[in-house]
Amino acid sequence: MNKVLIINASVRQERSHSRKLAQVFMDNWQSKYPEDTFIFREVGLDRIPPIDEAWIASAFRKPQERTEAEKHALRLSDSLVSELKDSDIYVIATPMYNWSIPSGLKSYIDQIMRINETWKFKSGIPDGNYVGLLNGKRLFILSSRGDTGYMEGEKNEKMNFQTTYLKFIFNMLAVQDVSIYSLDNEEFGGEIFERSKAEVDQLIRDIS
Repeated sequence: MNKVLIINASVRQERSHSRKLAQVFMDNWQSKYPEDTFIFREVGLDRIPPIDEAWIASAFRKPQERTEAEKHALRLSDSLVSELKDSDIYVIATPMYNWSIPSGLKSYIDQIMRINETWKFKSGIPDGNYVGLLNGKRLFILSSRGDTGYMEGEKNEKMNFQTTYLKFIFNMLAVQDVSIYSLDNEEFGGEIFERSKAEVDQLIRDIS
């Protein structure tokens, strides 16, 4: 039995296309793996605070040397990191905002990028050699975007700081099994967008 962590990043609710992709994923996954359980992390509607000076000082201090105030500064981060470690499969459902990711998702990533928790330096001291610690995990990125042509070799490839960034970050954390499903063409609407929805929904239903 696997634990599936669903991370929703859109600031929209009913009108969110990335949330609808996540629902398609969950319906498909539950039908194929009924014993698996879902955990939900909201980073779009619930505020994930950005890291600050106190957070950084605490995160880079040895755990046994942290004061109570420093432990408090890392309380949310500790919870998020524990959630990641306990989960087997990650699903990030996110829109593209200004060619990148929503600010809540960026704050979430900053909170879970923890030295000696989700990554470390290979030698134990700053050496430029980063080693991820989230081994054996699987990631699905479900993205929604207004335009199209953001995949490798396409016209807007250089403007994609959404899925390329997410893949890089989780690869660095040792999550190498990454699949990306993108719903494009929202800004065009009409038949083009409906066709895009039908195509990506079917791709997600084919996931096994």
